[in-house]
Amino acid sequence: MPHLSFHSPVGDLTVFEEDGAIVSLDWGWAPDQGDTPLLREVEAQLQAYFDGQRTTFDLPLAPTGTAYRQKVWKALTEIPYGAVRTYGEIAAIAGGSARSVGQANGSNPIPLLIPCHRVVAGTHLGGYSGGDGLDTKRWLLALEGASDTLL
Repeated sequence: MPHLSFHSPVGDLTVFEEDGAIVSLDWGWAPDQGDTPLLREVEAQLQAYFDGQRTTFDLPLAPTGTAYRQKVWKALTEIPYGAVRTYGEIAAIAGGSARSVGQANGSNPIPLLIPCHRVVAGTHLGGYSGGDGLDTKRWLLALEGASDTLL
């Protein structure tokens, strides 16, 4: 599967492509890379995001997951840049409970591009499994200018 690793402000990232769509984004550096025009475009869009020059992504995404997780991830892509939603608010859109939304968030195969960092608990940040955990979530929310009441 073609994949590309690159440096970012939140650590090394590796993005994976299959059948012309992005299927995964992982923290860390992967061996045996084989880039494609789409993977280079992902890198360019993410670097522009980290530089504060991009607030949305225009990329084909194909995360693998259950129908429920797909609904949750779709709801996440509709959270505007700089905004946050609670697990309960996403559950009201996608169904399930705040807990099931949290589980779907934790299994998001394409973080950053599917912005699970924009989901918070009612009174605190909740969790984050990418990069350095909550420090990375705080950094991403601060980059986007999200309300600092939870940061």
